[in-house]
Amino acid sequence: MIHRPRKRFGQHFLHDPVIIAKILKAVDPKPGQTLVEIGPGQGAITVPLLDRVGTLHVVEIDRDLCSELRHRCAGHGVPVIHCADALRFDFAALAPAGSRPRSGPPRQPRAT
Repeated sequence: MIHRPRKRFGQHFLHDPVIIAKILKAVDPKPGQTLVEIGPGQGAITVPLLDRVGTLHVVEIDRDLCSELRHRCAGHGVPVIHCADALRFDFAALAPAGSRPRSGPPRQPRAT
């Protein structure tokens, strides 16, 4: 099924493999990390993230895409799909007890 982007959600789907590779390199996902993808869309980054970390939380507002993601991610780890509005979602609840979720790419040491 081809999903047409919905203007009300501001959807633009990522397809460029070069850009996807650059994003994955910047995120540098490690097995066992608690990662969250906001607006996974059709899963262009979701599937390779799942292949690297095993379990991935995704927050998607579009219920039709939530259903598609379940099928697209089959065999690529454990997607935990939250069909919700990211602006109202409690991200802190996803972090393991006593820790904080990682936000963004790991920081690089500053040159002195």
